Amino acid sequence: MSAEDKAANTGGKLKGKMKETTGKAVGNPRLEAEGKADQVMGDIKQAGEKIKDAGKDILGNP
Repeated sequence: MSAEDKAANTGGKLKGKMKETTGKAVGNPRLEAEGKADQVMGDIKQAGEKIKDAGKDILGNP
């Protein structure tokens, strides 16, 4: 996984956590749900990158 992709995915998860926490603090369930969704999307993207890396390892591509 490239460093840029990893950083972007981690940033998305962090952004989601901040939204979720803010939503809880101000009593905004929509913002809280958006934060949870952002975190899930970050996890999904990171999993996709890991699958691509595994495919490269199997095929012997750099």
